[in-house]
Amino acid sequence: MNNVQEQLSRISKTLMFTEPFYGIFLIGLQKQFTKSCSTAGVGKHGIGMRLVINPDFFESLEELHQQGLLKHELLHIAFGHIILSDLYSNKKLFNIAADIEINQYISSDMLPDGGLTLESFPEITLPTRAGTRVYYDLLNKTCDQNGNSSNEALQSILDQMNGNSQYCHAEWEEITDLGEAEKKLVQKQYEHQMKQTAEEIKKNCGNIPGELAEIIERLFTVPPSKFNWKAYLKRFINNASTVYTKKLRRKNNKRYSGNPGLKIKHKNHVLVGVDTSGSVSSEELVEFMHELVHMTRTGNDITVAQFDTQVTDISKFDAKKNWDIKGRGGTAFQPVVDHYNHPKSQYSAFVCLTDGEASAPENCPKNALWVHSSQSSINNALPGLKIKLN
Repeated sequence: MNNVQEQLSRISKTLMFTEPFYGIFLIGLQKQFTKSCSTAGVGKHGIGMRLVINPDFFESLEELHQQGLLKHELLHIAFGHIILSDLYSNKKLFNIAADIEINQYISSDMLPDGGLTLESFPEITLPTRAGTRVYYDLLNKTCDQNGNSSNEALQSILDQMNGNSQYCHAEWEEITDLGEAEKKLVQKQYEHQMKQTAEEIKKNCGNIPGELAEIIERLFTVPPSKFNWKAYLKRFINNASTVYTKKLRRKNNKRYSGNPGLKIKHKNHVLVGVDTSGSVSSEELVEFMHELVHMTRTGNDITVAQFDTQVTDISKFDAKKNWDIKGRGGTAFQPVVDHYNHPKSQYSAFVCLTDGEASAPENCPKNALWVHSSQSSINNALPGLKIKLN
């Protein structure tokens, strides 16, 4: 086992030089060595991912093929195949189509024996780099309603997928069997890891692999704000604002001769309550997170209070860090309002991101804004200004 771990470490270092994105991404994954897996695969580790490797199979490969095997599994994660199988009725065909897609980004001399390519099914015309959906549809045209194919090469692969073969991707079932909310958390986690890897590559003047450039660019794209936060928050500057001063070298201080001038700027300290109760869907939480990113761009201090029936977490919002969701119970607005009203809490304004499914709180601040998700209905019983995201 130690020999396998040492070899895996060597390959990680090799990839760091030859294909740094994959090398860094590989280092960040949890590894498990087990003979219950026929070759290698990716499964769930908490809300993160783990790489599963059969040590006997791994040792039987040449080093170049070991690199190809690891890159193959990393590409499955990067392309989101582990959470997409629900979109395909024939899971076996999906596994084959997914392999055909990613193996085009691995040089032929690195692919282990049995790796599926466009040439694996010569009687079926498969276009180059067309995507999993296209390959799935073309393969599916050769199959009857029972999933049996008239193409001998394809049927031969399908017959091998009744057991623990290299084409089964059995470890994916740990994720496909999860509920929708848990799948979103897993997706969020590996996308966060990909973003961190991309940032590390850019910092060291490396290149993002061409096959992943569009995927990674989407990860860094935040949808436009659904509300004019800058205009709204500007209206609520009061004594709770923080005063920042900056020395101006090019201007002299008019009051104290010989000293540099000062630029004085006020910054709001906004408490944003985020409803993380069970009635709020994963899609709504993603929508809330995007609005939080836009709030931080207004130049105000943003403190996030996650809550369900109680305040579960209070922390500064950092758009560059992963968002650890806490709560998922019932809903009550009173605890987060009480936190805002606490004498030691110095906030300029109160914003609550919610689905609105709870009774109105008491002693609500006058400058409160209740932001309802695009999937919810406005709760008119709530005091203060109420809007719904488009």
